[in-house]
Amino acid sequence: MPEHHRLAQTLSWPHLVALGVGAIVGTGILTLIGVGAGKAGPAVILSFAIAGVICACAALAYAEVATMIPASGSAYTYSYVVFGELIAWMIGVALILEYTLVVSAVAVGWSGYAAPLLHEYLNYPMSLAQGPELGGIINIPAIFIIVVVAGLLIAGTRESATLNAILVVIKLLALALFLVVAFGVFNSAHFEPFMAQGFAKHTVIGADGKATEVGVMAAAAIIFFAFYGFDAIATAAEEAKNPGRDLAIGIVGSMAVCVLIYMAIAAAAIGAVPYTGFANSPEPLALILREIGQPWAAKILAVSAVVALPTVILAFFYGQSRIFFTIARDGLLPSSLARVSSRGSPVRITVFTAVVTSAFAGIIPLDRIAALANAGTLAAFTAVCAAMLVLRRREPDRERKFRTPLPWVVGLGGILGCVYLFLNLPWQTQKFFVIAQIIGLLIYMAYSGRLAEKARGAAA
Repeated sequence: MPEHHRLAQTLSWPHLVALGVGAIVGTGILTLIGVGAGKAGPAVILSFAIAGVICACAALAYAEVATMIPASGSAYTYSYVVFGELIAWMIGVALILEYTLVVSAVAVGWSGYAAPLLHEYLNYPMSLAQGPELGGIINIPAIFIIVVVAGLLIAGTRESATLNAILVVIKLLALALFLVVAFGVFNSAHFEPFMAQGFAKHTVIGADGKATEVGVMAAAAIIFFAFYGFDAIATAAEEAKNPGRDLAIGIVGSMAVCVLIYMAIAAAAIGAVPYTGFANSPEPLALILREIGQPWAAKILAVSAVVALPTVILAFFYGQSRIFFTIARDGLLPSSLARVSSRGSPVRITVFTAVVTSAFAGIIPLDRIAALANAGTLAAFTAVCAAMLVLRRREPDRERKFRTPLPWVVGLGGILGCVYLFLNLPWQTQKFFVIAQIIGLLIYMAYSGRLAEKARGAAA
């Protein structure tokens, strides 16, 4: 591989665990616990458990496949090796959809915390902190934070990963504060009735005449957003010092930590305030702290979110730029996008990614962006679980530095679970995903497939 297409190996397993926790613990638990409670009631804890188990199956499959194929690109690269170029391209489209929407969604979520502080202390106009659909002009704070994160990634992977680790600690301390304060007023009566909205997804009509999909599985399909992020670690394969050890520790370790955190936060939230008191709130944890008479803790949590939410943007921005980088290096996008700087960073693709995500974040509201992200993730997770099983049959004797326990149970559980969650997503999200895949297929047939064939011919 030419030197200018080679990424620098600078990351160890603590960086990867922090990268995973930074990606997973963030906007999801800070905002989606309110959405989940509105759909499932106290049984949102069960929704978290179901989403966590399915995501854990995918995490274990990722850990095995990532150590067998230690190259940037995550599910795109694994699909390329196992299933071929066309399937890989379609998974690449799903990943680009996922990462773009997550980066944009978290940037808008960060702006939701930062803009009121800017307005309070600097008299910043709120019309410049919201998109047109919410009555504003453009969301400049969301664009600003994307530009800042892009600058960190251009400066160098190790530098941005180290800062990420510091911010992860701040975020976890803020959540620990919430747990301590909320558990201090815990009331088990708030868990009755437990399954207030039922288990299966179904539609109810509210007092305003608006149809809403509710149920434990409807909540699980949405709050799945709160769990994924560990796949961003897999995109760091080429930059890990010891990928065979570090990737497995990073993926499985970060997933286990985050499942425990989410279950504890959900229990503390519902025990402190009846779920109807924070259902569908854009800032449920801060609201709970104010409701129980602890405004000082709510303020600390809000400030911590402003400081630490960029870790989520950084992790997914990192993954997005590496997927673009790998697709370009394979010839499906212009190869000039795959060049790296003297510091080992893909500057051109990072700038391109910043432009695309800023366009979404500047004009589209958070709820619409977040609702669309899960479909691409579920497709990618399904592909990785399938890739693990195919490799087990195709190359059973190949060395595996990490072996998934009960691979057929885990693999099939991941595939069926992801498909089931996809079927529980809002139908508008399903339709958008299908349209995106059709557009991706047309692009491949008209441009990317021919470009890749030309690149292979030139290399022969």
